[in-house]
Amino acid sequence: MSFTAALFALMPMQALAAALVLITLIGWHGANAGGRWAQVGMAALALGLAMVSPAHGDRMAAPLLLHSLGLAAISVGLSALWWALGLWLTPRPGRWAMAAAPLVLAIGHALLVADLAVAQTLADVVLGAQLAWLGVALTLPQRATVLQGLNSRRWRLLGLAAVLPLLAAMLCRAGVTVIGDLAPWPDLLLALAGQLALLLSLPMLLLAWRGQTEAELARLAQTDGLTGLIDRHAFTQRSIDLISMARRYEEPLALVVLDLDDFATLQAEHDMDFADRALALFASCVQAQGRLGDLAGRLAGEQFGVLMARCLPEGPQALDARLRKALAERAPAELGMPLSFSAGWAKLRPGDRGLPDLQRRAETALYEAKRAGKGQLMAEPGVQD
Repeated sequence: MSFTAALFALMPMQALAAALVLITLIGWHGANAGGRWAQVGMAALALGLAMVSPAHGDRMAAPLLLHSLGLAAISVGLSALWWALGLWLTPRPGRWAMAAAPLVLAIGHALLVADLAVAQTLADVVLGAQLAWLGVALTLPQRATVLQGLNSRRWRLLGLAAVLPLLAAMLCRAGVTVIGDLAPWPDLLLALAGQLALLLSLPMLLLAWRGQTEAELARLAQTDGLTGLIDRHAFTQRSIDLISMARRYEEPLALVVLDLDDFATLQAEHDMDFADRALALFASCVQAQGRLGDLAGRLAGEQFGVLMARCLPEGPQALDARLRKALAERAPAELGMPLSFSAGWAKLRPGDRGLPDLQRRAETALYEAKRAGKGQLMAEPGVQD
């Protein structure tokens, strides 16, 4: 066996080892979706590389069919890795193309197998296109909210270092094959690039999975477990940016504080599970009825807050109306009984030192709404000033 063939023969074991490491470290049950797609991708690559290994020979009909299926498995592996990147970064266009590529490659290679040069060129072009799209996925801007725990630049550079040499080697071999040159050096170049890609892919995938895991843990640490909204501490921290932006650009900002009416009675007349369901339903309505850019959170107990940026004077009333309508529709259907809430709101004033001053006035308006008979929204005194 030549040196080039030996390099190709080692690739299935490297891919299999990487797949086993991913399964061992990430696990399957409870692993994030990106991690599972990465595991599937490496396992498919290991299977495909084993099926196209030079150890199967080049002439027999059965190995040629096996070669077509192996190339399709490699294509499946690249598609799965691309899908993982879409979950770790920003979803990219081209899902149908990546999903169809393995089928196109398998059928096309099987039909053209009588002419090995043409079949190989087709495989190089299809796989090269998938590698190019992987490179695009690694270079385009990402969603800032997805990977917060670990700077993704590290593993994206690793990914590009794995993908680009392999892409160049594959396109080089396709070009040499098209012009009819039978020199062995393109295969050697592809084998070396493949070894480098497999060497770098494992740390890249582990770093990407770790980044998503850290981001998810950070999100959960700031999220109220019952309602899914951010907790009081996170609400206070994020309000700093919104208040700073409102002051910098002289834009109106309002805080609406909402409180479920008669929640203590609800707890006394029903079990805690029912009360928790009522809170979760109310929080879901608050989240759904807020505008894009509003900050909603659970402040304490049955009390929730919505910080409304660029808020016109009628903004709190509009939110209150939408929320009451949604709650009137959902509560009887999901809980078997109606729910009501009281609310108070206040606008940001020049002398406010931060959220506490704003919240104190909004809560004063809330207590006035409670005393006035509940089930209504009241504004802080002098809100039109």
